[in-house]
Amino acid sequence: MKDPYTVLGVSRSAAQDDIKKAYRKLAKELHPDKNPGNAKVAERFKEISAAYHLLGDEKQRKRYDRGEIDAGGAERAPQGGFNRANTRGGPRGFDNGNFDFSFTGGEAGAAEDLFADLFGAFRRGQTGAGARGQRPFRARGSDLRYSLSVGFLESARGGTRRVSLPGGKTLDVKIPAGVGDGQQIRLKGQGEPGEGGAPAGDALVEVHVEPHPFFATKDHDVHVELPVSLQEAVLGAKIQVPTIDGMVSLTVPKGSNTGTTLRLKGRGLHDRAGSRRGDQYVKLKIVLPEPADAELERFAKSWSQGSGADLRSRFNLD
Repeated sequence: MKDPYTVLGVSRSAAQDDIKKAYRKLAKELHPDKNPGNAKVAERFKEISAAYHLLGDEKQRKRYDRGEIDAGGAERAPQGGFNRANTRGGPRGFDNGNFDFSFTGGEAGAAEDLFADLFGAFRRGQTGAGARGQRPFRARGSDLRYSLSVGFLESARGGTRRVSLPGGKTLDVKIPAGVGDGQQIRLKGQGEPGEGGAPAGDALVEVHVEPHPFFATKDHDVHVELPVSLQEAVLGAKIQVPTIDGMVSLTVPKGSNTGTTLRLKGRGLHDRAGSRRGDQYVKLKIVLPEPADAELERFAKSWSQGSGADLRSRFNLD
């Protein structure tokens, strides 16, 4: 199995963020959706997913660096001996010339081939003539990691996206309303199959939310800067405002100014439990007409109070 650092093209001293960036870049290039029917690319995508599954987890990465697990996440055989069961009638691990070894989880994966070469009888799920009490090899399947890009409104409203996995398998991924950038969706039992009847691993789908041209978020609140005319700001008006649910009516108070912020309660994002929603904040920005309006210019020149207001007095450095 290839070294995961080599697979992702990073050094062993790379920071976790660099590993994540390398995976995201490769996943975007090699995703099966962008390379339909290309078996080589699908296999490469599977390799980088497995490599990130190991190196993306700091604890697993440290264990790999220490040599405790291999590139596939399986336990390596302990140095200086094997995990042998005590038996009757002789030295530890021996009984009248018969060998009695017991393995669980990843230990068997590292030592099994060694014993097969020596004795020719140690195989997964097989009981040889000279092996007593051997337990079948069991290991939960590995988790697989995937990356999924969704639009802002899709992440805000929720929905279902059909994705293609390596090997041609397709899954319908339910996107919960309000999912945030970088959050994971766990698909139970959709990872690698288990060994010896053990359960399959899970598929971990990391969601990347594409930025929106005018919506922004902070926690569960949505923010938007909205242009209003001078007339609407001075006299007040009812205007239509975009929200993640569609257009709604909003009252602009008389005498509003650039920077005035109005709240639309309950128009933000859903929380993960779906029990509450944030708010939407609308920040007003007064925009003059283009091209310049001659009537407005005449009014400004004749406006007696326009030149008398000292709007910048607080910026005086004296």
